[in-house]
Amino acid sequence: MTYDSTLKYLVEQYPQAFTRWLFNQQPAEDIEILNTELSTEPIRADALFFVRVADAILHLEFQTLPQSEPPLPLRMLDYWVRLYRQYRCDIEQVIIFLKPSRLAGVFVNQFTERNLSFRYRVIRIWECDPQPLLTTPGLLPLAVLAQAEVPETLLSQVAAKIDM
Repeated sequence: MTYDSTLKYLVEQYPQAFTRWLFNQQPAEDIEILNTELSTEPIRADALFFVRVADAILHLEFQTLPQSEPPLPLRMLDYWVRLYRQYRCDIEQVIIFLKPSRLAGVFVNQFTERNLSFRYRVIRIWECDPQPLLTTPGLLPLAVLAQAEVPETLLSQVAAKIDM
């Protein structure tokens, strides 16, 4: 996927920016990028990132489309269980959808099966205010995907930030 390498680089280079944006608070200084391979049967995702922040893990999953096998809700539960088994700490999981879509999957934020209900956060970047993304160089590539009444104006703002 074309976004994978770029987003991997951004998360690795600017973990504070992502944690500040997604936790809406100043991140701790002790942020550690974790290995994306989890214990048991190894699974690797295209755009899966784990950032250790103090006593918590921020799990970011970037997606262009909600279709997946296994389905995204089940994958998120699987990742949570593996992360918790290995690290035994709080885990904040976020799927960030990058392309506008009206498919039902971009609105799903939980896995439910009989007596189990598991939730995670979903961000549809095209619905986000671009202003928080314009404050940090590491988030500028996401800003161009955010909500804009006049996309050209937003693109000009991003270009101006890059030229600084």
